[in-house]
Amino acid sequence: MVFIRHAVTTPGVGDPPGFKLDDCATQRNLTDEGRGHAKRIGQAFKERKIPVERVLSSAWCRCIETSRLAFGEPELSPSLSNLFGRPENNAKQLEQMKALVKAGKGNAILVSHGSTIVALTGVSPGTGEMVIVTPQGNGKFAVAGRLEVK
Repeated sequence: MVFIRHAVTTPGVGDPPGFKLDDCATQRNLTDEGRGHAKRIGQAFKERKIPVERVLSSAWCRCIETSRLAFGEPELSPSLSNLFGRPENNAKQLEQMKALVKAGKGNAILVSHGSTIVALTGVSPGTGEMVIVTPQGNGKFAVAGRLEVK
């Protein structure tokens, strides 16, 4: 399984007060640089003939757009939601992410947020960086590596 932190966004941390998931105009979104980066990630997979069996994304617009530009239309997964500034969701969401990893087979792409990926893996990825995990049984996994596409 490959966790990918969304590509480069407008400057800032978190989202503006009062943002709405169903209104991209209220969120931090990808920049032109981020859109180009997302396309390069997808191209790198194609050039290396890496099969992608499933694409899951957080419902935040920056993750959806990263997914679409790199791999096509994603399935939305609440377990990949942004944990930044939402500590009340951590325990439940971490269990949901562990279940995703446990059930995962093949090359699944999970596009999420830095805060969410670090909460599960202990790895704090840069924008557009990938964290590869391999299931180890009993809901456990190992971080197999990190990759960046420039």
